[in-house]
Amino acid sequence: MDAPISILFYVKRAKVNAQGLVPIFQRITINRQRLDNSTGKFVDPEKWHSEMSKMKGTSEEARSLNGHLDQLKSKILNIEKNLIKKDIPITFETFKNEFQGKKERERMLIPIFQEHNRKIKELGIKRKSWGLSKKVR
Repeated sequence: MDAPISILFYVKRAKVNAQGLVPIFQRITINRQRLDNSTGKFVDPEKWHSEMSKMKGTSEEARSLNGHLDQLKSKILNIEKNLIKKDIPITFETFKNEFQGKKERERMLIPIFQEHNRKIKELGIKRKSWGLSKKVR
């Protein structure tokens, strides 16, 4: 089932640093499950517009910060597009794995058996029957 993705940027006012700035966090919500990440950016709490999830104003600082937040948002939307292109259902787990770059290891049956047999030879175990193994000396 494809679930809508909600993206929100917010500040954590409880984590004020020495300069009086607060960190900006990113929240991605899929099927009522949340993934919170720090953006690595800080802002003056008075300059933050919480309803628009952006910094107020048109100064160079505001344009730069808002541009960075837009890039983060487009990265999330590109991941969503890629999942749709690959015909992978958008769930919290599939999105999180794609977002964090986790890949599923593809393993075929024959290489698994070859790896098992190689390890058995290294251990020096010789099979006499299915139920009985004896260490070769």
